[in-house]
Amino acid sequence: MRIVFSSMTSKTHFYPLVPLAWACKAAGHEVRVVGSPGLTEITTAAGLTAVPVGEDVDLVGHMSAVGEDMIKYVRSLDFTDAALGSATWDHVLGMQTALTPNLYGLMTPDSLIDGMVDFCRAWQPDLLIWEPLTFAAPIAAKVTGAAHARLLWGPDVATKARRAFLDRRDRQEPEHREDPFAEWIDWNLSRHGVAPEPGFDEEMAVGQWTIDPVPASMRLDLGVPTVGMRYVDYNGPSVVPDWLHEPPARRRVCLTLGVSGRDSGVEVVTTDEMLDAVADIDAEFVATLDAHQLESVSRVPDNVRTADFVPMHALLPTCDAVAHHGGPGTWHTAAIHGVPQIVFPVGWDTDLRAQATVDSGMGLSLPLGELTADRFRESVLRVLEDPAFRVGAAKVRDEILAEPTPTEIVGVLEKMTAERAK
Repeated sequence: MRIVFSSMTSKTHFYPLVPLAWACKAAGHEVRVVGSPGLTEITTAAGLTAVPVGEDVDLVGHMSAVGEDMIKYVRSLDFTDAALGSATWDHVLGMQTALTPNLYGLMTPDSLIDGMVDFCRAWQPDLLIWEPLTFAAPIAAKVTGAAHARLLWGPDVATKARRAFLDRRDRQEPEHREDPFAEWIDWNLSRHGVAPEPGFDEEMAVGQWTIDPVPASMRLDLGVPTVGMRYVDYNGPSVVPDWLHEPPARRRVCLTLGVSGRDSGVEVVTTDEMLDAVADIDAEFVATLDAHQLESVSRVPDNVRTADFVPMHALLPTCDAVAHHGGPGTWHTAAIHGVPQIVFPVGWDTDLRAQATVDSGMGLSLPLGELTADRFRESVLRVLEDPAFRVGAAKVRDEILAEPTPTEIVGVLEKMTAERAK
């Protein structure tokens, strides 16, 4: 088969695609990664073939123009059952109206859609696999008749919100059944010759099927065809530092905001108060802080080792706990190695991920509004000293390891793609 993988220009969104892309290539399939030019170097560094199309998006410039209110709005969205279950039509319509241009449209600009469609018309892929914010892929699949599937990197909160929207929309009078997202997709389809009928369908929002690395017990039950897949930790080009070759002399805790935490400007564990709070704990703390983050730190305690970057798949197996921002890469890497976690949820899907961490018994949640130096210290000591957290983490690890590997699901994708072509 010819397979296109597609992602927005973000390492944290692209990295979850890499192990499956490797598996497809190793199985003899032709693989291309189609994305904006900014994704090219990230793609080739992963040993994959890049097809740059369109223009890069000035995310910082856009957010500056829109203002911090949009960032705060996105982070404030509540995807819990209680919140969505009681949401009004105006609320869910407002969510779709705000997210379509300022998130979905921003991550999938016209130039990316046009370039994706042009490439797929020329190359004629059989299957497109896309991360959940790159809607150029299902648009190109609709135009060319290819099969397509999403590969999630966390709880499927966007689909959960859309299900709530559709439920409220269907209760409205026909003349009031607005759908900003469907209108945006239809407009792009029409630009590429697809008539309003058949036009948009819900598969374009959720994929013809979904590949999900989230542990089965933590997946949202949204009624979409799902293929479970074991998470494989890929952290990009990595070098293991010399100090990591030796086993730690005492308990080790990782403090990290990950790549996405740095990019979003979320400051959680970089203050003197946070580091001072753990200075007398009998453990080694490895804090992955870059130069900018270290500017706010006047003193690094003796038991804290700072490092700009350490590959999580090499560091976390040596750790007794990890405290982080709730990003999917860090969370999944810790989970697959059975490491207890302290999560500082920062919005979007991190709130549900943090709650799942608590519910599974593998760790604790410290929302930013409740995060103080004393609470942080208390949480670290609790996770280190209570063996129940390691038991909970081991159960989640075993659940992940029971899922089929990327190599094992290639055959499933082959079969499902062939059935779509009939």
